[in-house]
Amino acid sequence: MNRIVANALRTLRLLPRATLILMVLAAPVLAVPTMRADAGSTIEAPALRKNGVGFVLLVSLQRG
Repeated sequence: MNRIVANALRTLRLLPRATLILMVLAAPVLAVPTMRADAGSTIEAPALRKNGVGFVLLVSLQRG
């Protein structure tokens, strides 16, 4: 009987730590649907400047 009580106490002592670890690991997974629901939270890269090199290459390849 003493061994059962000792195992139960050890399990109860580890339970808060295990719950905290599971919450930290599950937080990003649970946050994904809320981020996808909001259309205003899209982060986009800034537009690249066009240098016009593609047009120059196109013209030079057609002449050659």
